[in-house]
Amino acid sequence: MDPVEQVVGIAPVLQIKARRNAGWLTWKRTEVDGRPALYGEAGTGPPVLFLHGWGLDHKAYKRALSRLVTAGAHVLAPALPAFGGTAALPREVASLARYGDWVAEFLRTVGEGQPTLVMGHSFGGGVAIKLAHDHPEQVRALVLINSIGGSAWAHSGSTLRSMAERPLWDWGIHFPADLLPMRQARRVLPVIVAEALPNLLRDPRAFWNAAGLVRRADLTAELDDLRRRQVPVVVLWGTRDRLITRDSFEDMCKALGQPHVITVPGTHSWLLADPDAFGEIMTNVVDVVHMAGGASGVVEAV
Repeated sequence: MDPVEQVVGIAPVLQIKARRNAGWLTWKRTEVDGRPALYGEAGTGPPVLFLHGWGLDHKAYKRALSRLVTAGAHVLAPALPAFGGTAALPREVASLARYGDWVAEFLRTVGEGQPTLVMGHSFGGGVAIKLAHDHPEQVRALVLINSIGGSAWAHSGSTLRSMAERPLWDWGIHFPADLLPMRQARRVLPVIVAEALPNLLRDPRAFWNAAGLVRRADLTAELDDLRRRQVPVVVLWGTRDRLITRDSFEDMCKALGQPHVITVPGTHSWLLADPDAFGEIMTNVVDVVHMAGGASGVVEAV
């Protein structure tokens, strides 16, 4: 059967400053495996772990995450290794699996003992998949947002080319298009400059090593295993995303079997361009997951 798909328009959200600014995360520091780690935390409700995309860090999503806090969630948003001031993984062991191990240890370090709803954007989605696969006791459900992990890149005639075949230049030419139209660029560019540039300057080698993990990621075996375990999964995708292609998105859905799919009319960075709409969608997803009690099966967003 085809996955359940819900198309969501990003309509203007009522801008109430007091509500939008409520629930800001508090930025904290800890140690994971004896190395510095930074993270944001706020709220007292059911736990929600958010894993950011490549090049950015936990602070880039603060407006959207504050909406989850005001909706009654306990949000944890770590800066993944090599980003946001968190120490990089040792280069000889850096892999998506080790990133997943790091997140599992982070949850133990901050005392989060119950299974968690895990959200991941782009690179963070790939880390979330590895966390759920390798540490199932820590994951209640997954929300994958324009996530890496599908093995397909694009069709060339009748041949489906794999993500591993995708040249670096093809990623590069589509990145500027992801910032268009200019209305979106005015919102996204300041975030990228403020967050990604310091990460690049802080540790260029670790920064680009993580990019290599993104470019080569094929997590279809892990996704298929999550399907067999009946882990609840919601997949979100921006229909104008040229970094995570439609073929990659559809390959992910095929591996998962019957995830609940939500598509939005945006690019790879749609949640940065319109964090209020993202907050609204995520609030609904969180409500549904918690009403379902984390039970096996398809998560139906409302």
